Amino acid sequence: MDLGLGRSGGPRTHEEPPEPPEERVVDGVLIPRRYLIGGLLRTPRFRAQLELLRQPGASTPAYERIVDDVLDLLAGSYRSSEGVEVHAVPGEGAGVEPWVLGSSGGDSAVVAGERGLPFAANYHVSPGTVLEAVAAYREAFRPSQRLAAPYVMVSADVVVAEDDAGARELATGYEPWVHSIRTGAGAIPFPDPAAAAAYPLSDEDRALVADRVRTQFVGAPGTVAERLEALQRVTGADELLVTTITHRHADRVVSQALLAQEWAARARTRLAS
Repeated sequence: MDLGLGRSGGPRTHEEPPEPPEERVVDGVLIPRRYLIGGLLRTPRFRAQLELLRQPGASTPAYERIVDDVLDLLAGSYRSSEGVEVHAVPGEGAGVEPWVLGSSGGDSAVVAGERGLPFAANYHVSPGTVLEAVAAYREAFRPSQRLAAPYVMVSADVVVAEDDAGARELATGYEPWVHSIRTGAGAIPFPDPAAAAAYPLSDEDRALVADRVRTQFVGAPGTVAERLEALQRVTGADELLVTTITHRHADRVVSQALLAQEWAARARTRLAS
């Protein structure tokens, strides 16, 4: 991915439903209830984050205009509202491949489809909305010079070890780490299993991050590969983006290596059959 265009923290033109759909399992893939931020809006720290992202009196252009401006700057065809040329150096003519990143069926998915851009849907951050995101993108898609047909990447958080128990231990710190991010406190250093076990989390805290914890792919190579294959099948993803975070960098490297070996072995088996 050369250039990813996202819009977290920006204005929303698609209202979230008051009650998200019920949790469901689709062909082996858990689609939890949509995460709503209503409870977080009551916390001072989260409101402080919004103040920084949305300065008083400031207005944000429509998302499609922002994307179009970036595309024009890359192409060297940008003109201001008064017709003035502006050139991006470096960047203009670089031939980078722009992607739009999105978590729901709102602006990002629609703009990506209408501009004929590849789209990355983040199951790892917003698992409850991944299906509506890819569906909205495909519905809005119009062929372009970049793409003749929709092209989708879907992300997943993954931790792989030699066996399921070992992987679960490595992933112990994920719950407090996600909690620190989602509450706006800022990401804490990913804790080791002992520190994670001692981290103070109430039942309310755990409920706040349950959708992400339960949709993390954790286990032995075969366990995780089967779940990733299901995610690819259900979303129709052309690519999967795998993210891995552990306390020790060496464990992350091993996780990626084990998964790569398993994925390659499955590909060879499919070719041979």
